Amino acid sequence: MSDAVLAIGTRKGLFLARSSGGGPFEIEPIQFSTVAVHSVAIDTRGATPRLLAGIEYGHFGPSVMHSDDLGTTWGEAEQPPIAFPEKTEATLAKVWQLAPSPSEPGVVWAGVEPAALFRSEDGGVTFRLVEGLWEHPHRPQWQPGGGGLCLHTIVPHPTDPQVMGIAVSAAGFYRTTDGGLSWEAANRDIRAPFFPEGQQYPEFGQCVHKVTMDPSRPERLYLQHHFGVYRSDDFGGSWHDIGSALPSDFGFPIAAHPSRSGTIFVLPLTADMDRTPVDHRYRVFRSDDAGQTWQPFGSGLPEGPVHGSVLRDAMTASEAGLFFGTRDGEVYCSRDDGESWSLVARHLPDVLTVRAAVL
Repeated sequence: MSDAVLAIGTRKGLFLARSSGGGPFEIEPIQFSTVAVHSVAIDTRGATPRLLAGIEYGHFGPSVMHSDDLGTTWGEAEQPPIAFPEKTEATLAKVWQLAPSPSEPGVVWAGVEPAALFRSEDGGVTFRLVEGLWEHPHRPQWQPGGGGLCLHTIVPHPTDPQVMGIAVSAAGFYRTTDGGLSWEAANRDIRAPFFPEGQQYPEFGQCVHKVTMDPSRPERLYLQHHFGVYRSDDFGGSWHDIGSALPSDFGFPIAAHPSRSGTIFVLPLTADMDRTPVDHRYRVFRSDDAGQTWQPFGSGLPEGPVHGSVLRDAMTASEAGLFFGTRDGEVYCSRDDGESWSLVARHLPDVLTVRAAVL
């Protein structure tokens, strides 16, 4: 197996870990100590991998950093990399998501709070606002979820740069087929039980937690909602529930296997008002048939009781393995699709985001 890198963004810094030839991951010294790292990306499209980190300097505000030597040194644009045009009267609060485009060299997308999408054409150094989404007639009516009014998920099509989806908490899933010039809400058949009776299937207003794409069927998407797990076979045109066989359909992350179509992973929490692992045990549930059936896996994970939750971006599936990090500062790795687990790190700050890649 090739070498791999793991990036762990936490409430108080960034931790990088390396694995050589399939060996264990070794954690390197902390970077951006005491600085919140809300988003990370590992861009392997070029000859040299580029790391991107969406950081929050506290009093000094958010920014995006980049490194072309796997974290030895970091650079930052001379002007704020992401800034709202003055006419919007908006101020950047957080960078929630960084996503390299698989079909456009040099293009990186950023999802931010307040909910907006930005596009970079220089590898994530500088960004500009995607005005088509900002000017959408629904936007003034969007309401924040518990974490704020954030664009937290970006789902670019692997081969067609005109097609992309995004998710906003708590507005729902939106898609474009013209490269971001126009957008439509795509939440059909997603139930929002917190709405009044008779209004629980609104055009928008759903509290989507995370969306992921099937690697070999890009029209197929999987969605973890505040109440429910869903699948779409037409890129959000319609959705249907696939969470009824789970012990709980409440949770935050959902991840698709990087190469095996129909295989997805979730980590259920007990309930909206009890955000602890089901039965106070960390167990990752895997489906190999696109959500028709589910199996729990937890070999190597603590027997319990555990109480830390796992956030929407704190689980990832890549060719390097399956990983998740907890709010208790632990990170776990599986190299057999969840069937067995090993501890990568403990005693870290609150884990916000995890990304991994084979180099």
